[in-house]
Amino acid sequence: MVLRRLLFSLLNNPQLIEKLSESRPIRRAAQITAFAITKAQLTSKDAAQRLLRSDTVRQLSQEAAGAPRNLEEMGRKMGRVKDTFMKELRTGMKEIKDTTKKREGE
Repeated sequence: MVLRRLLFSLLNNPQLIEKLSESRPIRRAAQITAFAITKAQLTSKDAAQRLLRSDTVRQLSQEAAGAPRNLEEMGRKMGRVKDTFMKELRTGMKEIKDTTKKREGE
């Protein structure tokens, strides 16, 4: 309880906050955090663009547009979607493997 109160009073001290913000470790931590956030935003944007270009998403929307007449037809459609998804997954894994090999070679 006493430690909590002490930390609370220290963290609400504007002069202490100012000194800490000027210290090298805090500035470096802020730089690393900003880099991580920016990298995550760029990666998620790239992933979203890939998803929009995805054959699987396109095929799912086409398959959903035409309602299946029976269970057998629905099973065939889902099988085609699964095959397309697996193909894209293999292609993505191959791209990641190639990128990793290129980075290791540098």
